[in-house]
Amino acid sequence: MKIFASLGLAVSLAATAFAMPASAQSSDPDNMLVITTKNGDIDIQLRPDLAPSHVERIKELAKEGFYDGVVFHRVIEGFMAQTGDPTGTGMGGSDKPDLKAEFSDETFDRGTVGMARSQDPNSANSQFFIMLADGDFLDGQYTVVGDVVSGMETVDAIKKGDPAQNGSVDEPDAMVKVTVGGDAG
Repeated sequence: MKIFASLGLAVSLAATAFAMPASAQSSDPDNMLVITTKNGDIDIQLRPDLAPSHVERIKELAKEGFYDGVVFHRVIEGFMAQTGDPTGTGMGGSDKPDLKAEFSDETFDRGTVGMARSQDPNSANSQFFIMLADGDFLDGQYTVVGDVVSGMETVDAIKKGDPAQNGSVDEPDAMVKVTVGGDAG
């Protein structure tokens, strides 16, 4: 009887683990991106299991201070908040080469973080976006790099753009500081 009770508990725990998103199953400090804004922090668990090259790029740029002070230049209510362009126009990127797409079967849910790109699937560079709502129409077309695990209320508070201007934001909010794990610099 004790064996069945233990087995039942193990099955129950396993089912619970599979029901949670992969990012919620374990926290990896080496792949935790922390975005500090005037409204609070946004903690993003990066997913090198899905997009190793893209995650490495984001971490590299964050450690270089590239993202510090960069604005959320395109924010569309009920869709997403985009950042990562040092020019604030949506047309810029880092001086590093563009990345080859790393598409996966992951779904773009609220809080999913994806890499922005041009019409060329292999053009992601430094820009990324955070989903404000579910957007499964993006599945398989953009690279998923992580999930917000804390601070979604901060994401929701990012200043929204003008719908008539494709979400372009006048006097946009900025990422004050972006760090990886406990890295303060």
